Amino acid sequence: MTRLFSLEYARSLDAADPLRRFREAFLFPEPAGPGPVVYFTGNSLGLQPRGVRKAVEQELDDWARYGVEGHFKAATPWVSYHEVLIPPLAELIGAREAEVTAMNALTVNLHLLMASFYRPTPNRYKIVIDPNAFPSDRYAVASQLRFHGYDPDEALMIAPADEQGRLDHPALYRLLEEEGPRIAMLLMGGVNYYTGQVLDMPTITRRAHAQGIMVGFDLAHAAGNIPLALHDWGVDFAAWCSYKYLNGGPGGVAGAFVHQKHLGRADIPRFEGWWGHDKASRFRMPERFVPLPTVEAWQLSNVPILLMAALRPSLALFQQAGMERLRAKSLMMWDYFYALLKDIGDPRLEVITPLEPEAHGCQLSLRIREVGHPAYEALTRADVYVDWRSPDVIRAAPVPLYNSFEDIYHFAERLQRILKSL
Repeated sequence: MTRLFSLEYARSLDAADPLRRFREAFLFPEPAGPGPVVYFTGNSLGLQPRGVRKAVEQELDDWARYGVEGHFKAATPWVSYHEVLIPPLAELIGAREAEVTAMNALTVNLHLLMASFYRPTPNRYKIVIDPNAFPSDRYAVASQLRFHGYDPDEALMIAPADEQGRLDHPALYRLLEEEGPRIAMLLMGGVNYYTGQVLDMPTITRRAHAQGIMVGFDLAHAAGNIPLALHDWGVDFAAWCSYKYLNGGPGGVAGAFVHQKHLGRADIPRFEGWWGHDKASRFRMPERFVPLPTVEAWQLSNVPILLMAALRPSLALFQQAGMERLRAKSLMMWDYFYALLKDIGDPRLEVITPLEPEAHGCQLSLRIREVGHPAYEALTRADVYVDWRSPDVIRAAPVPLYNSFEDIYHFAERLQRILKSL
């Protein structure tokens, strides 16, 4: 063991952490054993900020006090509630405010955006997705292809992977050059849910656009995890959920991005609903739809107030902490985590997440050969929250907003003890 593998060293790193106070803003599960709990599943469901209960109760109180008039008399009027989420979301994903809104759920938003940006022709109709794409993305893309009359077995292209199942960027660029005239759209996860790989989104976007291909990203594992610059990168569209790194609660409201170059264009098809209609005349109930000049034109329905209220406290914490500072801490935590895993020295243990700082977020995907699932079960019994992905991967995500270096030490110490027993 190196000197890094000690509780004292981990606590010294926490003592020097300028963001350590944010941990107290979150509620952790109760330990089943002697503790402490190690919660490394913020990549599946973020912890609850302490301010959520008050924020939701405010809307319940306003509902009780005002009834329908809460749309205009609530402390934050419901009729425009989503607008308070737009500035912090735009800041998090590197967008202009006109390009961002909060609405629906992630896969719903992907379908709505693909309805606008997947416009196949007889010669250009294929869609490229990343290797190990999240199943919901694959299902959504395959169903879009079938809806337009194409066979996914022929029209759905899986981008090339390396031996670890990660996207092979050079091979993808060759594919785009060779098949570009037949590819209509590229839809990829900004951070792969399985391997934790961060894709080179600006280069992918540039290379795809050079071939006339529309580019969209699922940012479920990227928003709140890594710095983003969607506007500057020229990404055509994107969507993300809020219940992972953004701590918006189970089933939390999702987000959508459409680049400014597409806003206000009459030649882009779109499914429409009354919440995308011009705000000045919305309640006059006109027969003809007049789209808003922002991404809000893609909104369909009245907003889910309680879900949005649950998201606000977390977004406020992100604004206080700052994404650049969170990223700096995340990289330090990742390096410390990796160093302790190397110290364990078990040949059955392998990190399949890329080692390069620019190619990973906070998640480490650990392949544990032979004893992976027993190790996962033992970690669960030891109050370690991680998740299992078949056939042999444990995903662990130390989130810089609320996790500590001490958490990483406890994870490594418990994993080492478990592997020795197996």
